[in-house]
Amino acid sequence: MGGSILFLLLAVVFLFSSSADACDRCLHHSKASYFSSASALSSGACAYGSMATGFFAGHIAAAMPSIYKDGAGCGACFQVRCKNPTLCSSKGTTVMVTDLNKRNQTDLVLSSRAFRAMAKPVVGADTDLLKQGILDIEYQRVPCDYGNKKMSVRVEESSKKPNYLAIKLLYQGGQTEVVAIDIAQVGSSHWSYMTRSHGAVWVTDKVPTGALQFKFVVTAGYDGKMVWSQRVLPSNWEAGKTYDAGVQITDIAQEGCDPCDHHIWT
Repeated sequence: MGGSILFLLLAVVFLFSSSADACDRCLHHSKASYFSSASALSSGACAYGSMATGFFAGHIAAAMPSIYKDGAGCGACFQVRCKNPTLCSSKGTTVMVTDLNKRNQTDLVLSSRAFRAMAKPVVGADTDLLKQGILDIEYQRVPCDYGNKKMSVRVEESSKKPNYLAIKLLYQGGQTEVVAIDIAQVGSSHWSYMTRSHGAVWVTDKVPTGALQFKFVVTAGYDGKMVWSQRVLPSNWEAGKTYDAGVQITDIAQEGCDPCDHHIWT
């Protein structure tokens, strides 16, 4: 219990330090390129694997370190549009962060599908965009919208009963970041904390027995918020399977920076 509280306090410290680093909701001007290899989309640092290309119809991106945030930015959504008035639409497209961009020439590296989606709905415009290679863009963070779909918890293949559990969250809505996860047996008040291993993956070597419940601490408003998923994993949970969390996150985190224009383009 004490360790869990300590981890929560550390998470709150991270919340305020990360919000001061960059204002995701504000409009940013930069450049974007695209992945020339489709295989790169399934090997992203967020560890979504082959599932990555299924998010937002394959409109995904690698983001620079200040957006990736050591994995806390995995699953974040951004609206992106290019600035060439001849080739680019005013709406652009929405992408989900699935990887870390280590290049310093661009803030984002998009999937080719997302890159083409920034084009005007004119025959050949998307092909002409690809020929550009690198484009001037503007982008802003927006809420991830999965409609009526609930958040899911996937048990990673590396999990080994009864001593090791690795999970990642899928279909996380809203405009937030998960900064801490606590775990307990269903019906128990003895909580222990999980740690972020890499990307979107959280792990613990103190796995409670029986069915498992989770508490997710997320950024919300100007503070943190706990989302309690009271029954997620059954007692016979299996590695490689995905389970319905029964909850969804719809909050929008507010950042401690100057006010900015963050309306969604249409």
